[in-house]
Amino acid sequence: MIDHVTANVSDLGRAKRFYEQALAPLGYSMQMEFQGATGFGTGEGIPDFWIGSSPDRGATHVAISAGDRLTVDKFYEAAPAAGGEDNGPPGLRPHYHETYYAAYVRDADGNNIEAVCHRPE
Repeated sequence: MIDHVTANVSDLGRAKRFYEQALAPLGYSMQMEFQGATGFGTGEGIPDFWIGSSPDRGATHVAISAGDRLTVDKFYEAAPAAGGEDNGPPGLRPHYHETYYAAYVRDADGNNIEAVCHRPE
């Protein structure tokens, strides 16, 4: 299941204004902001559509939900073996929230693929 998607944008302020207006009819509004990223959602939990302006993020960022942390670890082992490039080892990312456990790998086209588990332990 897709957890969230991030579109990389060249001008975060301009993109934020666009998406605030364009997504409003769909029931989406700005829900969270971090430095360099803005999350949109319907208010039913963590935002599922993000925009960001970081060259480290890659062309597109897709986060796929994992049922547990071991599955995140297995993704991180399997993806480089399949030709992916490390973009962040498995671990907690408490700046997102206290149980955010994720790993990141770039595919051959520079897209950033994440496996994420929100569950504790």
